[in-house]
Amino acid sequence: MALDTSPDAPIPVGQVSRLIGGWIDRLGAVWVEGQITQLSRRPGAGVVFLTLRDPSHDISLSVTCYRSVFDEVADIVSEGARVVVHAKPEWYAPRGSLSLRAAAIRPVGVGELLARLEQLKKSLAAEGLFAAERKRPLPFLPQLVGLVCGRASAAERDVLENARHRWPAVRFEVRNVPVQGVHAVPRVIEAVAELDAHPDVDVIVVARGGGSVEDLLPFSDEQLVRAVAACRTPVVSAIGHEPDTPLLDLVADLRASTPTDAAKRVVPDVGEELLRVRQLRDRALRCVTGHLEREERGLASVRARPCVEQPQRMVNEREEQIAAFVERGRRTFGHLLDRADSELTHTHARVVGLSPAATLRRGYAVLQHADGSVVRAAAEVAAEEELRARVAEGEFGVRAVVTPPA
Repeated sequence: MALDTSPDAPIPVGQVSRLIGGWIDRLGAVWVEGQITQLSRRPGAGVVFLTLRDPSHDISLSVTCYRSVFDEVADIVSEGARVVVHAKPEWYAPRGSLSLRAAAIRPVGVGELLARLEQLKKSLAAEGLFAAERKRPLPFLPQLVGLVCGRASAAERDVLENARHRWPAVRFEVRNVPVQGVHAVPRVIEAVAELDAHPDVDVIVVARGGGSVEDLLPFSDEQLVRAVAACRTPVVSAIGHEPDTPLLDLVADLRASTPTDAAKRVVPDVGEELLRVRQLRDRALRCVTGHLEREERGLASVRARPCVEQPQRMVNEREEQIAAFVERGRRTFGHLLDRADSELTHTHARVVGLSPAATLRRGYAVLQHADGSVVRAAAEVAAEEELRARVAEGEFGVRAVVTPPA
């Protein structure tokens, strides 16, 4: 319950400490899991002091226990070990400090750790963090490679030396962090986040040498797995050796079996690329040369044809044919003209023979009234009518004389 206090009616520090202690006493005993970071066993002391840390968070609690309790696990528990402690929270009122009074300590076995990792693996897989469609391809030639590894470690040396041997111009942005122990997880997460935010880093390599299951536990931490899954930059996991499979391998965009393998995967080999360029250049040269040779053969075949080799020959042949056609046309047209001329002459003779002028030349005359109409019957002519008589060589006037019938 909230205390009724005010600036005019405060409560003493001792009362606040005692109240906190009362609240903590009501919590009862709990089972707590963590990693031992500090262990103090003073000779002759009946109490053992240790610090229990949450590997995934920067949180620690002090733990005390009687020597008899710790002696039961002293041979198998040391700093860095994961343990499960049955303890009751205690509040030390004079100093205002919280600690755990352990009544039992149990080491976390490898089998139990693997079972928990398998359960975490299934849970993260169900969220889709390990899905193949989430994985991004690595750049062919990264301009800057981010490397997260232990300081002066064999993993760092393997990655740097092998990468520079393959591609001497490659550049690295190295972040040295603890790769095991209680500080590994937050430092690795911090380094990965820093490199992911770097604008020039094209790929991130997280590398560590081999080790026991306990040594590689930081790289199966849920917080680290989620941090890598949230990265925008492709991440390569190079943890341990071939049999080692921490959860980081599953969430990374590429799993390398060793740090050396990571160097081979991240950058191309300059010798292999130069060889590939030469091979492609030779292949292109062969293709172009073959195409030119085929075209040259085709051109030679076309030039060897008679019509191309002696183009005037075809013109000469056509010239002879055209001359024959012209001569034939002229003869045909001459025959047609002669025939037409003969027919025209005959027609003209017939026309002339049948024309009125020819009739007049034979002595006939044509009589016409004054209006020019032709006299066709005697009944059409009146007595003393002036008529015009037209003969072959001209015309003259006549007067009609009517002769009575006999």
